[in-house]
Amino acid sequence: MQHCTPEQLALAALQEPLPASDAAHLDGCDTCRAEVAALRRAPDLLSVPQLAAPGAAVPPPPRVWDAIAAATGVSAVPSPSTTSEPAPALGAVPPPPVEADPPGGTVVPFRSRRRPVLLVAAAVVAGAVVGAGAVAVVQSTGSDGNGDSVTTVALAPLPDADASGVADVVVRADGSRVLELELDAPALEGSYYEVWLIDRAVDGMFPLGVVAPGTQTVELPAGLDLAEFPLLDVSVEPLDGDPTHSGVSVARGDLDA
Repeated sequence: MQHCTPEQLALAALQEPLPASDAAHLDGCDTCRAEVAALRRAPDLLSVPQLAAPGAAVPPPPRVWDAIAAATGVSAVPSPSTTSEPAPALGAVPPPPVEADPPGGTVVPFRSRRRPVLLVAAAVVAGAVVGAGAVAVVQSTGSDGNGDSVTTVALAPLPDADASGVADVVVRADGSRVLELELDAPALEGSYYEVWLIDRAVDGMFPLGVVAPGTQTVELPAGLDLAEFPLLDVSVEPLDGDPTHSGVSVARGDLDA
């Protein structure tokens, strides 16, 4: 079977018309449709960042936990149940059914990008999760006068990063929750910022969506237990169509501190 060329797949991802033969092949080929779905990830997120839908949770690579354990003295290790599962194909069409999903999404294994900078990036991700001066957090829970409950978290820059900010977790009167984020960070070229929630065991993480320097509101998944994912992380992601965490974090805050 002759699959669509990379050029035709890219055009399809940009919703450009294809020759009739390629369009017919794409309609019947799961492999090519999966490639198109993966390629659409970046343009979909960047076209309307405010509407970026939360994605599935993914565990970081083991070296991230090793660095955190070395810095904090924590002796526990992540459960192998989530890290040993094979990663599903990105953008598979249709998505495979998943039983017993956790609230707000599905935990899937983290897939390494295998770039030379990942060794340095992993240390940055792990740096200063816990410890004196590592993360500055100001937390207050109350009402903003409109019946909304608010928790404020300060995002501190990680080593060698020039980013910081303040995030308000707002619980509205109807029970819905949003993250109101003010990010102070330099503009990026050829990459973008993304905000995540990470658990303390570093078994999984939830991507909340693409963000930009300035103030924005991000929807939080319904049913997601923030006590299980208390670390708020801002990363720099390349425009490569890969939805997993790049390993390059620039700012972080602790919802429980």
